[in-house]
Amino acid sequence: MRVTQSMVSSQTLTNIQKNNGKLANLQEQLSTGKKINRPSQDPVVATSSMRHRTELRGIEQYERNVSEAKTWMESADSSLDTVNQAMQQMREIIVQASNDTYDETQRQAMAEEVGQLISHIEDLANTQVNNKYIFNGTDTANPPVDLAEGIFPNPDTDAGEVTLELMDGVEVPINVSADQVFHEEMFTDLQTLESKLEDPDTSDETFDAFLETIDGHLDEVLRVEAKLGARVNRVEMIEDRLGDQNEIATRIMSDNEDADVAEVIMDLVTQESLHQAALSAGARIIQPSLMDFLR
Repeated sequence: MRVTQSMVSSQTLTNIQKNNGKLANLQEQLSTGKKINRPSQDPVVATSSMRHRTELRGIEQYERNVSEAKTWMESADSSLDTVNQAMQQMREIIVQASNDTYDETQRQAMAEEVGQLISHIEDLANTQVNNKYIFNGTDTANPPVDLAEGIFPNPDTDAGEVTLELMDGVEVPINVSADQVFHEEMFTDLQTLESKLEDPDTSDETFDAFLETIDGHLDEVLRVEAKLGARVNRVEMIEDRLGDQNEIATRIMSDNEDADVAEVIMDLVTQESLHQAALSAGARIIQPSLMDFLR
């Protein structure tokens, strides 16, 4: 086959352009730190990147759900613990009231303290997180307890369980139903205690009987706290698992996408040397023009 000067020139220019393309690709990798910046550069890597990013976004969403679940559950646990403390204070008041040494004025002061504790427990029953009532099931827009209006949780009405998906296919209930703790019977008993303290004719035996009543409500609070604590432990284990998955997914995605900077620099230096050599050789091979002879 006859090789013409135009064929040599054309092939030389084509090779120089290819070298330019390789240089540009390496420089882009070095400046962005990524193996590819367009799917067309490597469809396999691009497809894997999309899959890994989708997986990572899913894990991050589950982590946000876990954070919300912990906020609800920690708020509920804190409220229940405060209810426990309020009940303990009432128990101490009952013990004091059963003592004959306290006169009518002192019992009146005790009644006022019980009234304040009842109002405090009502506030705890209406605890909100992000403007949502966390003890009222799925009806988060309305408070479960309103003593002034005589509104209490109805145990015969399913308030609905609030659940969040914390892993693929794993939904965990995050709420405590108000009727488990803040029911009408409890508030009625506490209000009865308040009225008995206001009545100077109330006998010591009556207050002794109230100790058993308060202890029963305390046991209810402790049982609910124990169940909630078990769920908190489960959520924390899920949180640890998601953290491990996030780390693994991030590492795999980095291995798939991120360029090896040291390797890219070496390839860039090599490619620059080849490019300079190609330009030097091309200058000798391409036929001089008439203008070169007229200089």
